[in-house]
Amino acid sequence: MTTATDWTGHVGRTWATEWQRTDRAFANLSRHLDAAIREAAPVGPFHARDIGCGAGSTSLAFAHARPDASIVGIDLSADLIAVARTRAIDHDNLSFHEGDAVALATQFPPAAMLFSRHGVMFFADPVAALTTLRSGVRPGATFVFSCFRDRADNLWASDFIDQVLGTRPDIPPGYAPGPFGFADSAITAAILDDAGWSAAAPQRIDFDYIAGTGPDPVADAADFFHRIGPLAPALKAAADPSLDERLESVLMRYEHDGLVAIPASAWIWRATAAG
Repeated sequence: MTTATDWTGHVGRTWATEWQRTDRAFANLSRHLDAAIREAAPVGPFHARDIGCGAGSTSLAFAHARPDASIVGIDLSADLIAVARTRAIDHDNLSFHEGDAVALATQFPPAAMLFSRHGVMFFADPVAALTTLRSGVRPGATFVFSCFRDRADNLWASDFIDQVLGTRPDIPPGYAPGPFGFADSAITAAILDDAGWSAAAPQRIDFDYIAGTGPDPVADAADFFHRIGPLAPALKAAADPSLDERLESVLMRYEHDGLVAIPASAWIWRATAAG
């Protein structure tokens, strides 16, 4: 399970190296999230903050759409922030900062908007974290974020593991920090409410997770899953060629028209700061 502290080390370095392929994987979700952020944004100049900004893709899309907004992206990973800064060199309305978004909640001008692409599921105490984030925004500020739905709706984190490793991961009850921490919409709604955010019902987005492209999309996808996702540590630890064969066999089922596209599903949440 990936936690917040993992992003300061190996996980952050890996995602920084793989940012182009992770952006590709999330592209069919990102267009929905980017549209939701644009639609929820206030009129006129304002301050916005990207929580767990990663390599900066969501911030960059919004900075391009709203040049009148002043946007700060924050991430724990120095490696990801370095990539984001390089990508944002031509955007005067966008800056990136390495650090804990919760600890930095009040270090910037009060935000009229928070947003995140899959960056808010890793808090050890999500109510405390989201309450603190609320302290750094204006009354009535908007909060738009995406997160994975249930593992069963994201085959790379459920069926694939079963078919390649012969076992499914143990799923702890309730909230647990990690990629699927906010998969249960009822639990997430309660967390947001307890933290002082008034949330609308989330929007379900089913999308194709693009894992492989190019001359050999299956090989590309297999290499990607050796680096990113829940299979990666197991494949590395086992060093078993039969697992690679099983993985490629599974991936072949999802190869169509030069792509390995895997069914995935996420929530997009929209909330308003109470008080």
